[in-house]
Parts: sequence; structure tokens; C-alpha cells
Amino acid sequence: MNSPSWPVELTEGDIVLRPIKLRDQRAWREVNRRNRDWLRPWEATIPPPAPSGPITHRPTYRQMVRHLRSEANAGRMLPFVIEYQGRLVGQLTVAGITWGSMCSGHVGYWVDESVAGRGVMPTAVAMVTDHCFRTVGLHRIEVCIRPENGPSRRVVEKLGFREEGLRPRYLHIDGAWRDHLVFALTAEEVPEGLLSRWRRNRPRSAPRDPQNTRGNPATPGN
Repeated sequence: MNSPSWPVELTEGDIVLRPIKLRDQRAWREVNRRNRDWLRPWEATIPPPAPSGPITHRPTYRQMVRHLRSEANAGRMLPFVIEYQGRLVGQLTVAGITWGSMCSGHVGYWVDESVAGRGVMPTAVAMVTDHCFRTVGLHRIEVCIRPENGPSRRVVEKLGFREEGLRPRYLHIDGAWRDHLVFALTAEEVPEGLLSRWRRNRPRSAPRDPQNTRGNPATPGN
């Protein structure tokens, strides 16, 4: 896809969003291994196959990256890794990009527990939302989060996403169909840019949140 929207690198201070690569495999696996117990309650899982449906398996890392690249090249996804102070600490993906009369996408993310509470994820979501509105040309960005995931809900609340309601049994997470709350923003709601608003409203110093920070995992293999 030869366009200013992808591939792209977004930077704000120590935080960088860049395209996921095959050579990220070792760092990506190491972060996931260390955070296994911490991320499991919010992790997308594959439901048992229907009697007449295909049997699906969790993709390998290489299969995941190739799928993400293919979707990005088709204009349906923006798959980033998150770097903080030069090391890989998470993943953020804009998925489900739809054009026509909708011009919408949804954001999923996860972050290393060791950097939770440092403003990494709100900054990353703000950067990617501005990119989607100003460069990609989307009109609406949505984040879906399990009601029990308080820290992840605080990410979107800090950024001013509207809560729109509950989607019952929306995604298969941690082995069962789970309810999700929907949060959204449209381009008209942040004419000054979401990152600019976050910079203005962000507390100068905030205590580290020891809990998980993860929204609807929009990428397979998280």
C-alpha cells in the first residue's frame, strides 16, 4: 500500500509506534512470556469449532505477522508494535477498517506490565487516533473493553472516549464469550487532535497502575 497512512512510524517522546516485523519475534515472545499470567484474563481465544465449521488453530508468530501485513497492504488494518525507551513493550492494532458510508475502525492493544501506569498506552492510542482521523481519513474510532478491565477502561476515559453501551457475549476471551463495553470517538469531537488534548490534560505525575492495561485484542496471536 503506497500511501502516507502505511507504513508509518509515530513518535511522542519515548513512545514509538512502528509496523510489526518478522524480526520482532524474539522480543515479542519474551514480553508475552513474562506477562503470560497478567494478560491471560483479557486474551482472545478461539472457540470450539461448530459441528459443520472449520477447525481453526492459533497462528504462529510468523503466520500472524504475514496476516497483519496482508491486511495492512489491503488497507484493512494498521498493525503496530509499541516501543518505550527503545524496547518493545506491547502491540496496538487498528483493525476492521471500513470505508464507504462508515469510515470506521477499532483499536485493540496490550502493554507490558512493567510500563503500565506511565502514560504509554493513552499516548499510543492518542497518536494512532490522530493518524486515523488526519491521515488515513477515518471518521470514527472504537475501542471495546471487558467491563471488568478497569485499568484499560481508564485509558479511554482519560482520553475522553464516549461510552456507548454493552455488547453482550461480543468476543471469545479467556475461554468463553465475554461482554464488552463500547467506547468511541468521531473526528468532530477532537478538532484540536486527541494527542494535543491528552498533552494538555495529562497529570504531570501519576502513580503507576499495577493492573493490566489491555483493550479488545484486535490481532490474532496476542
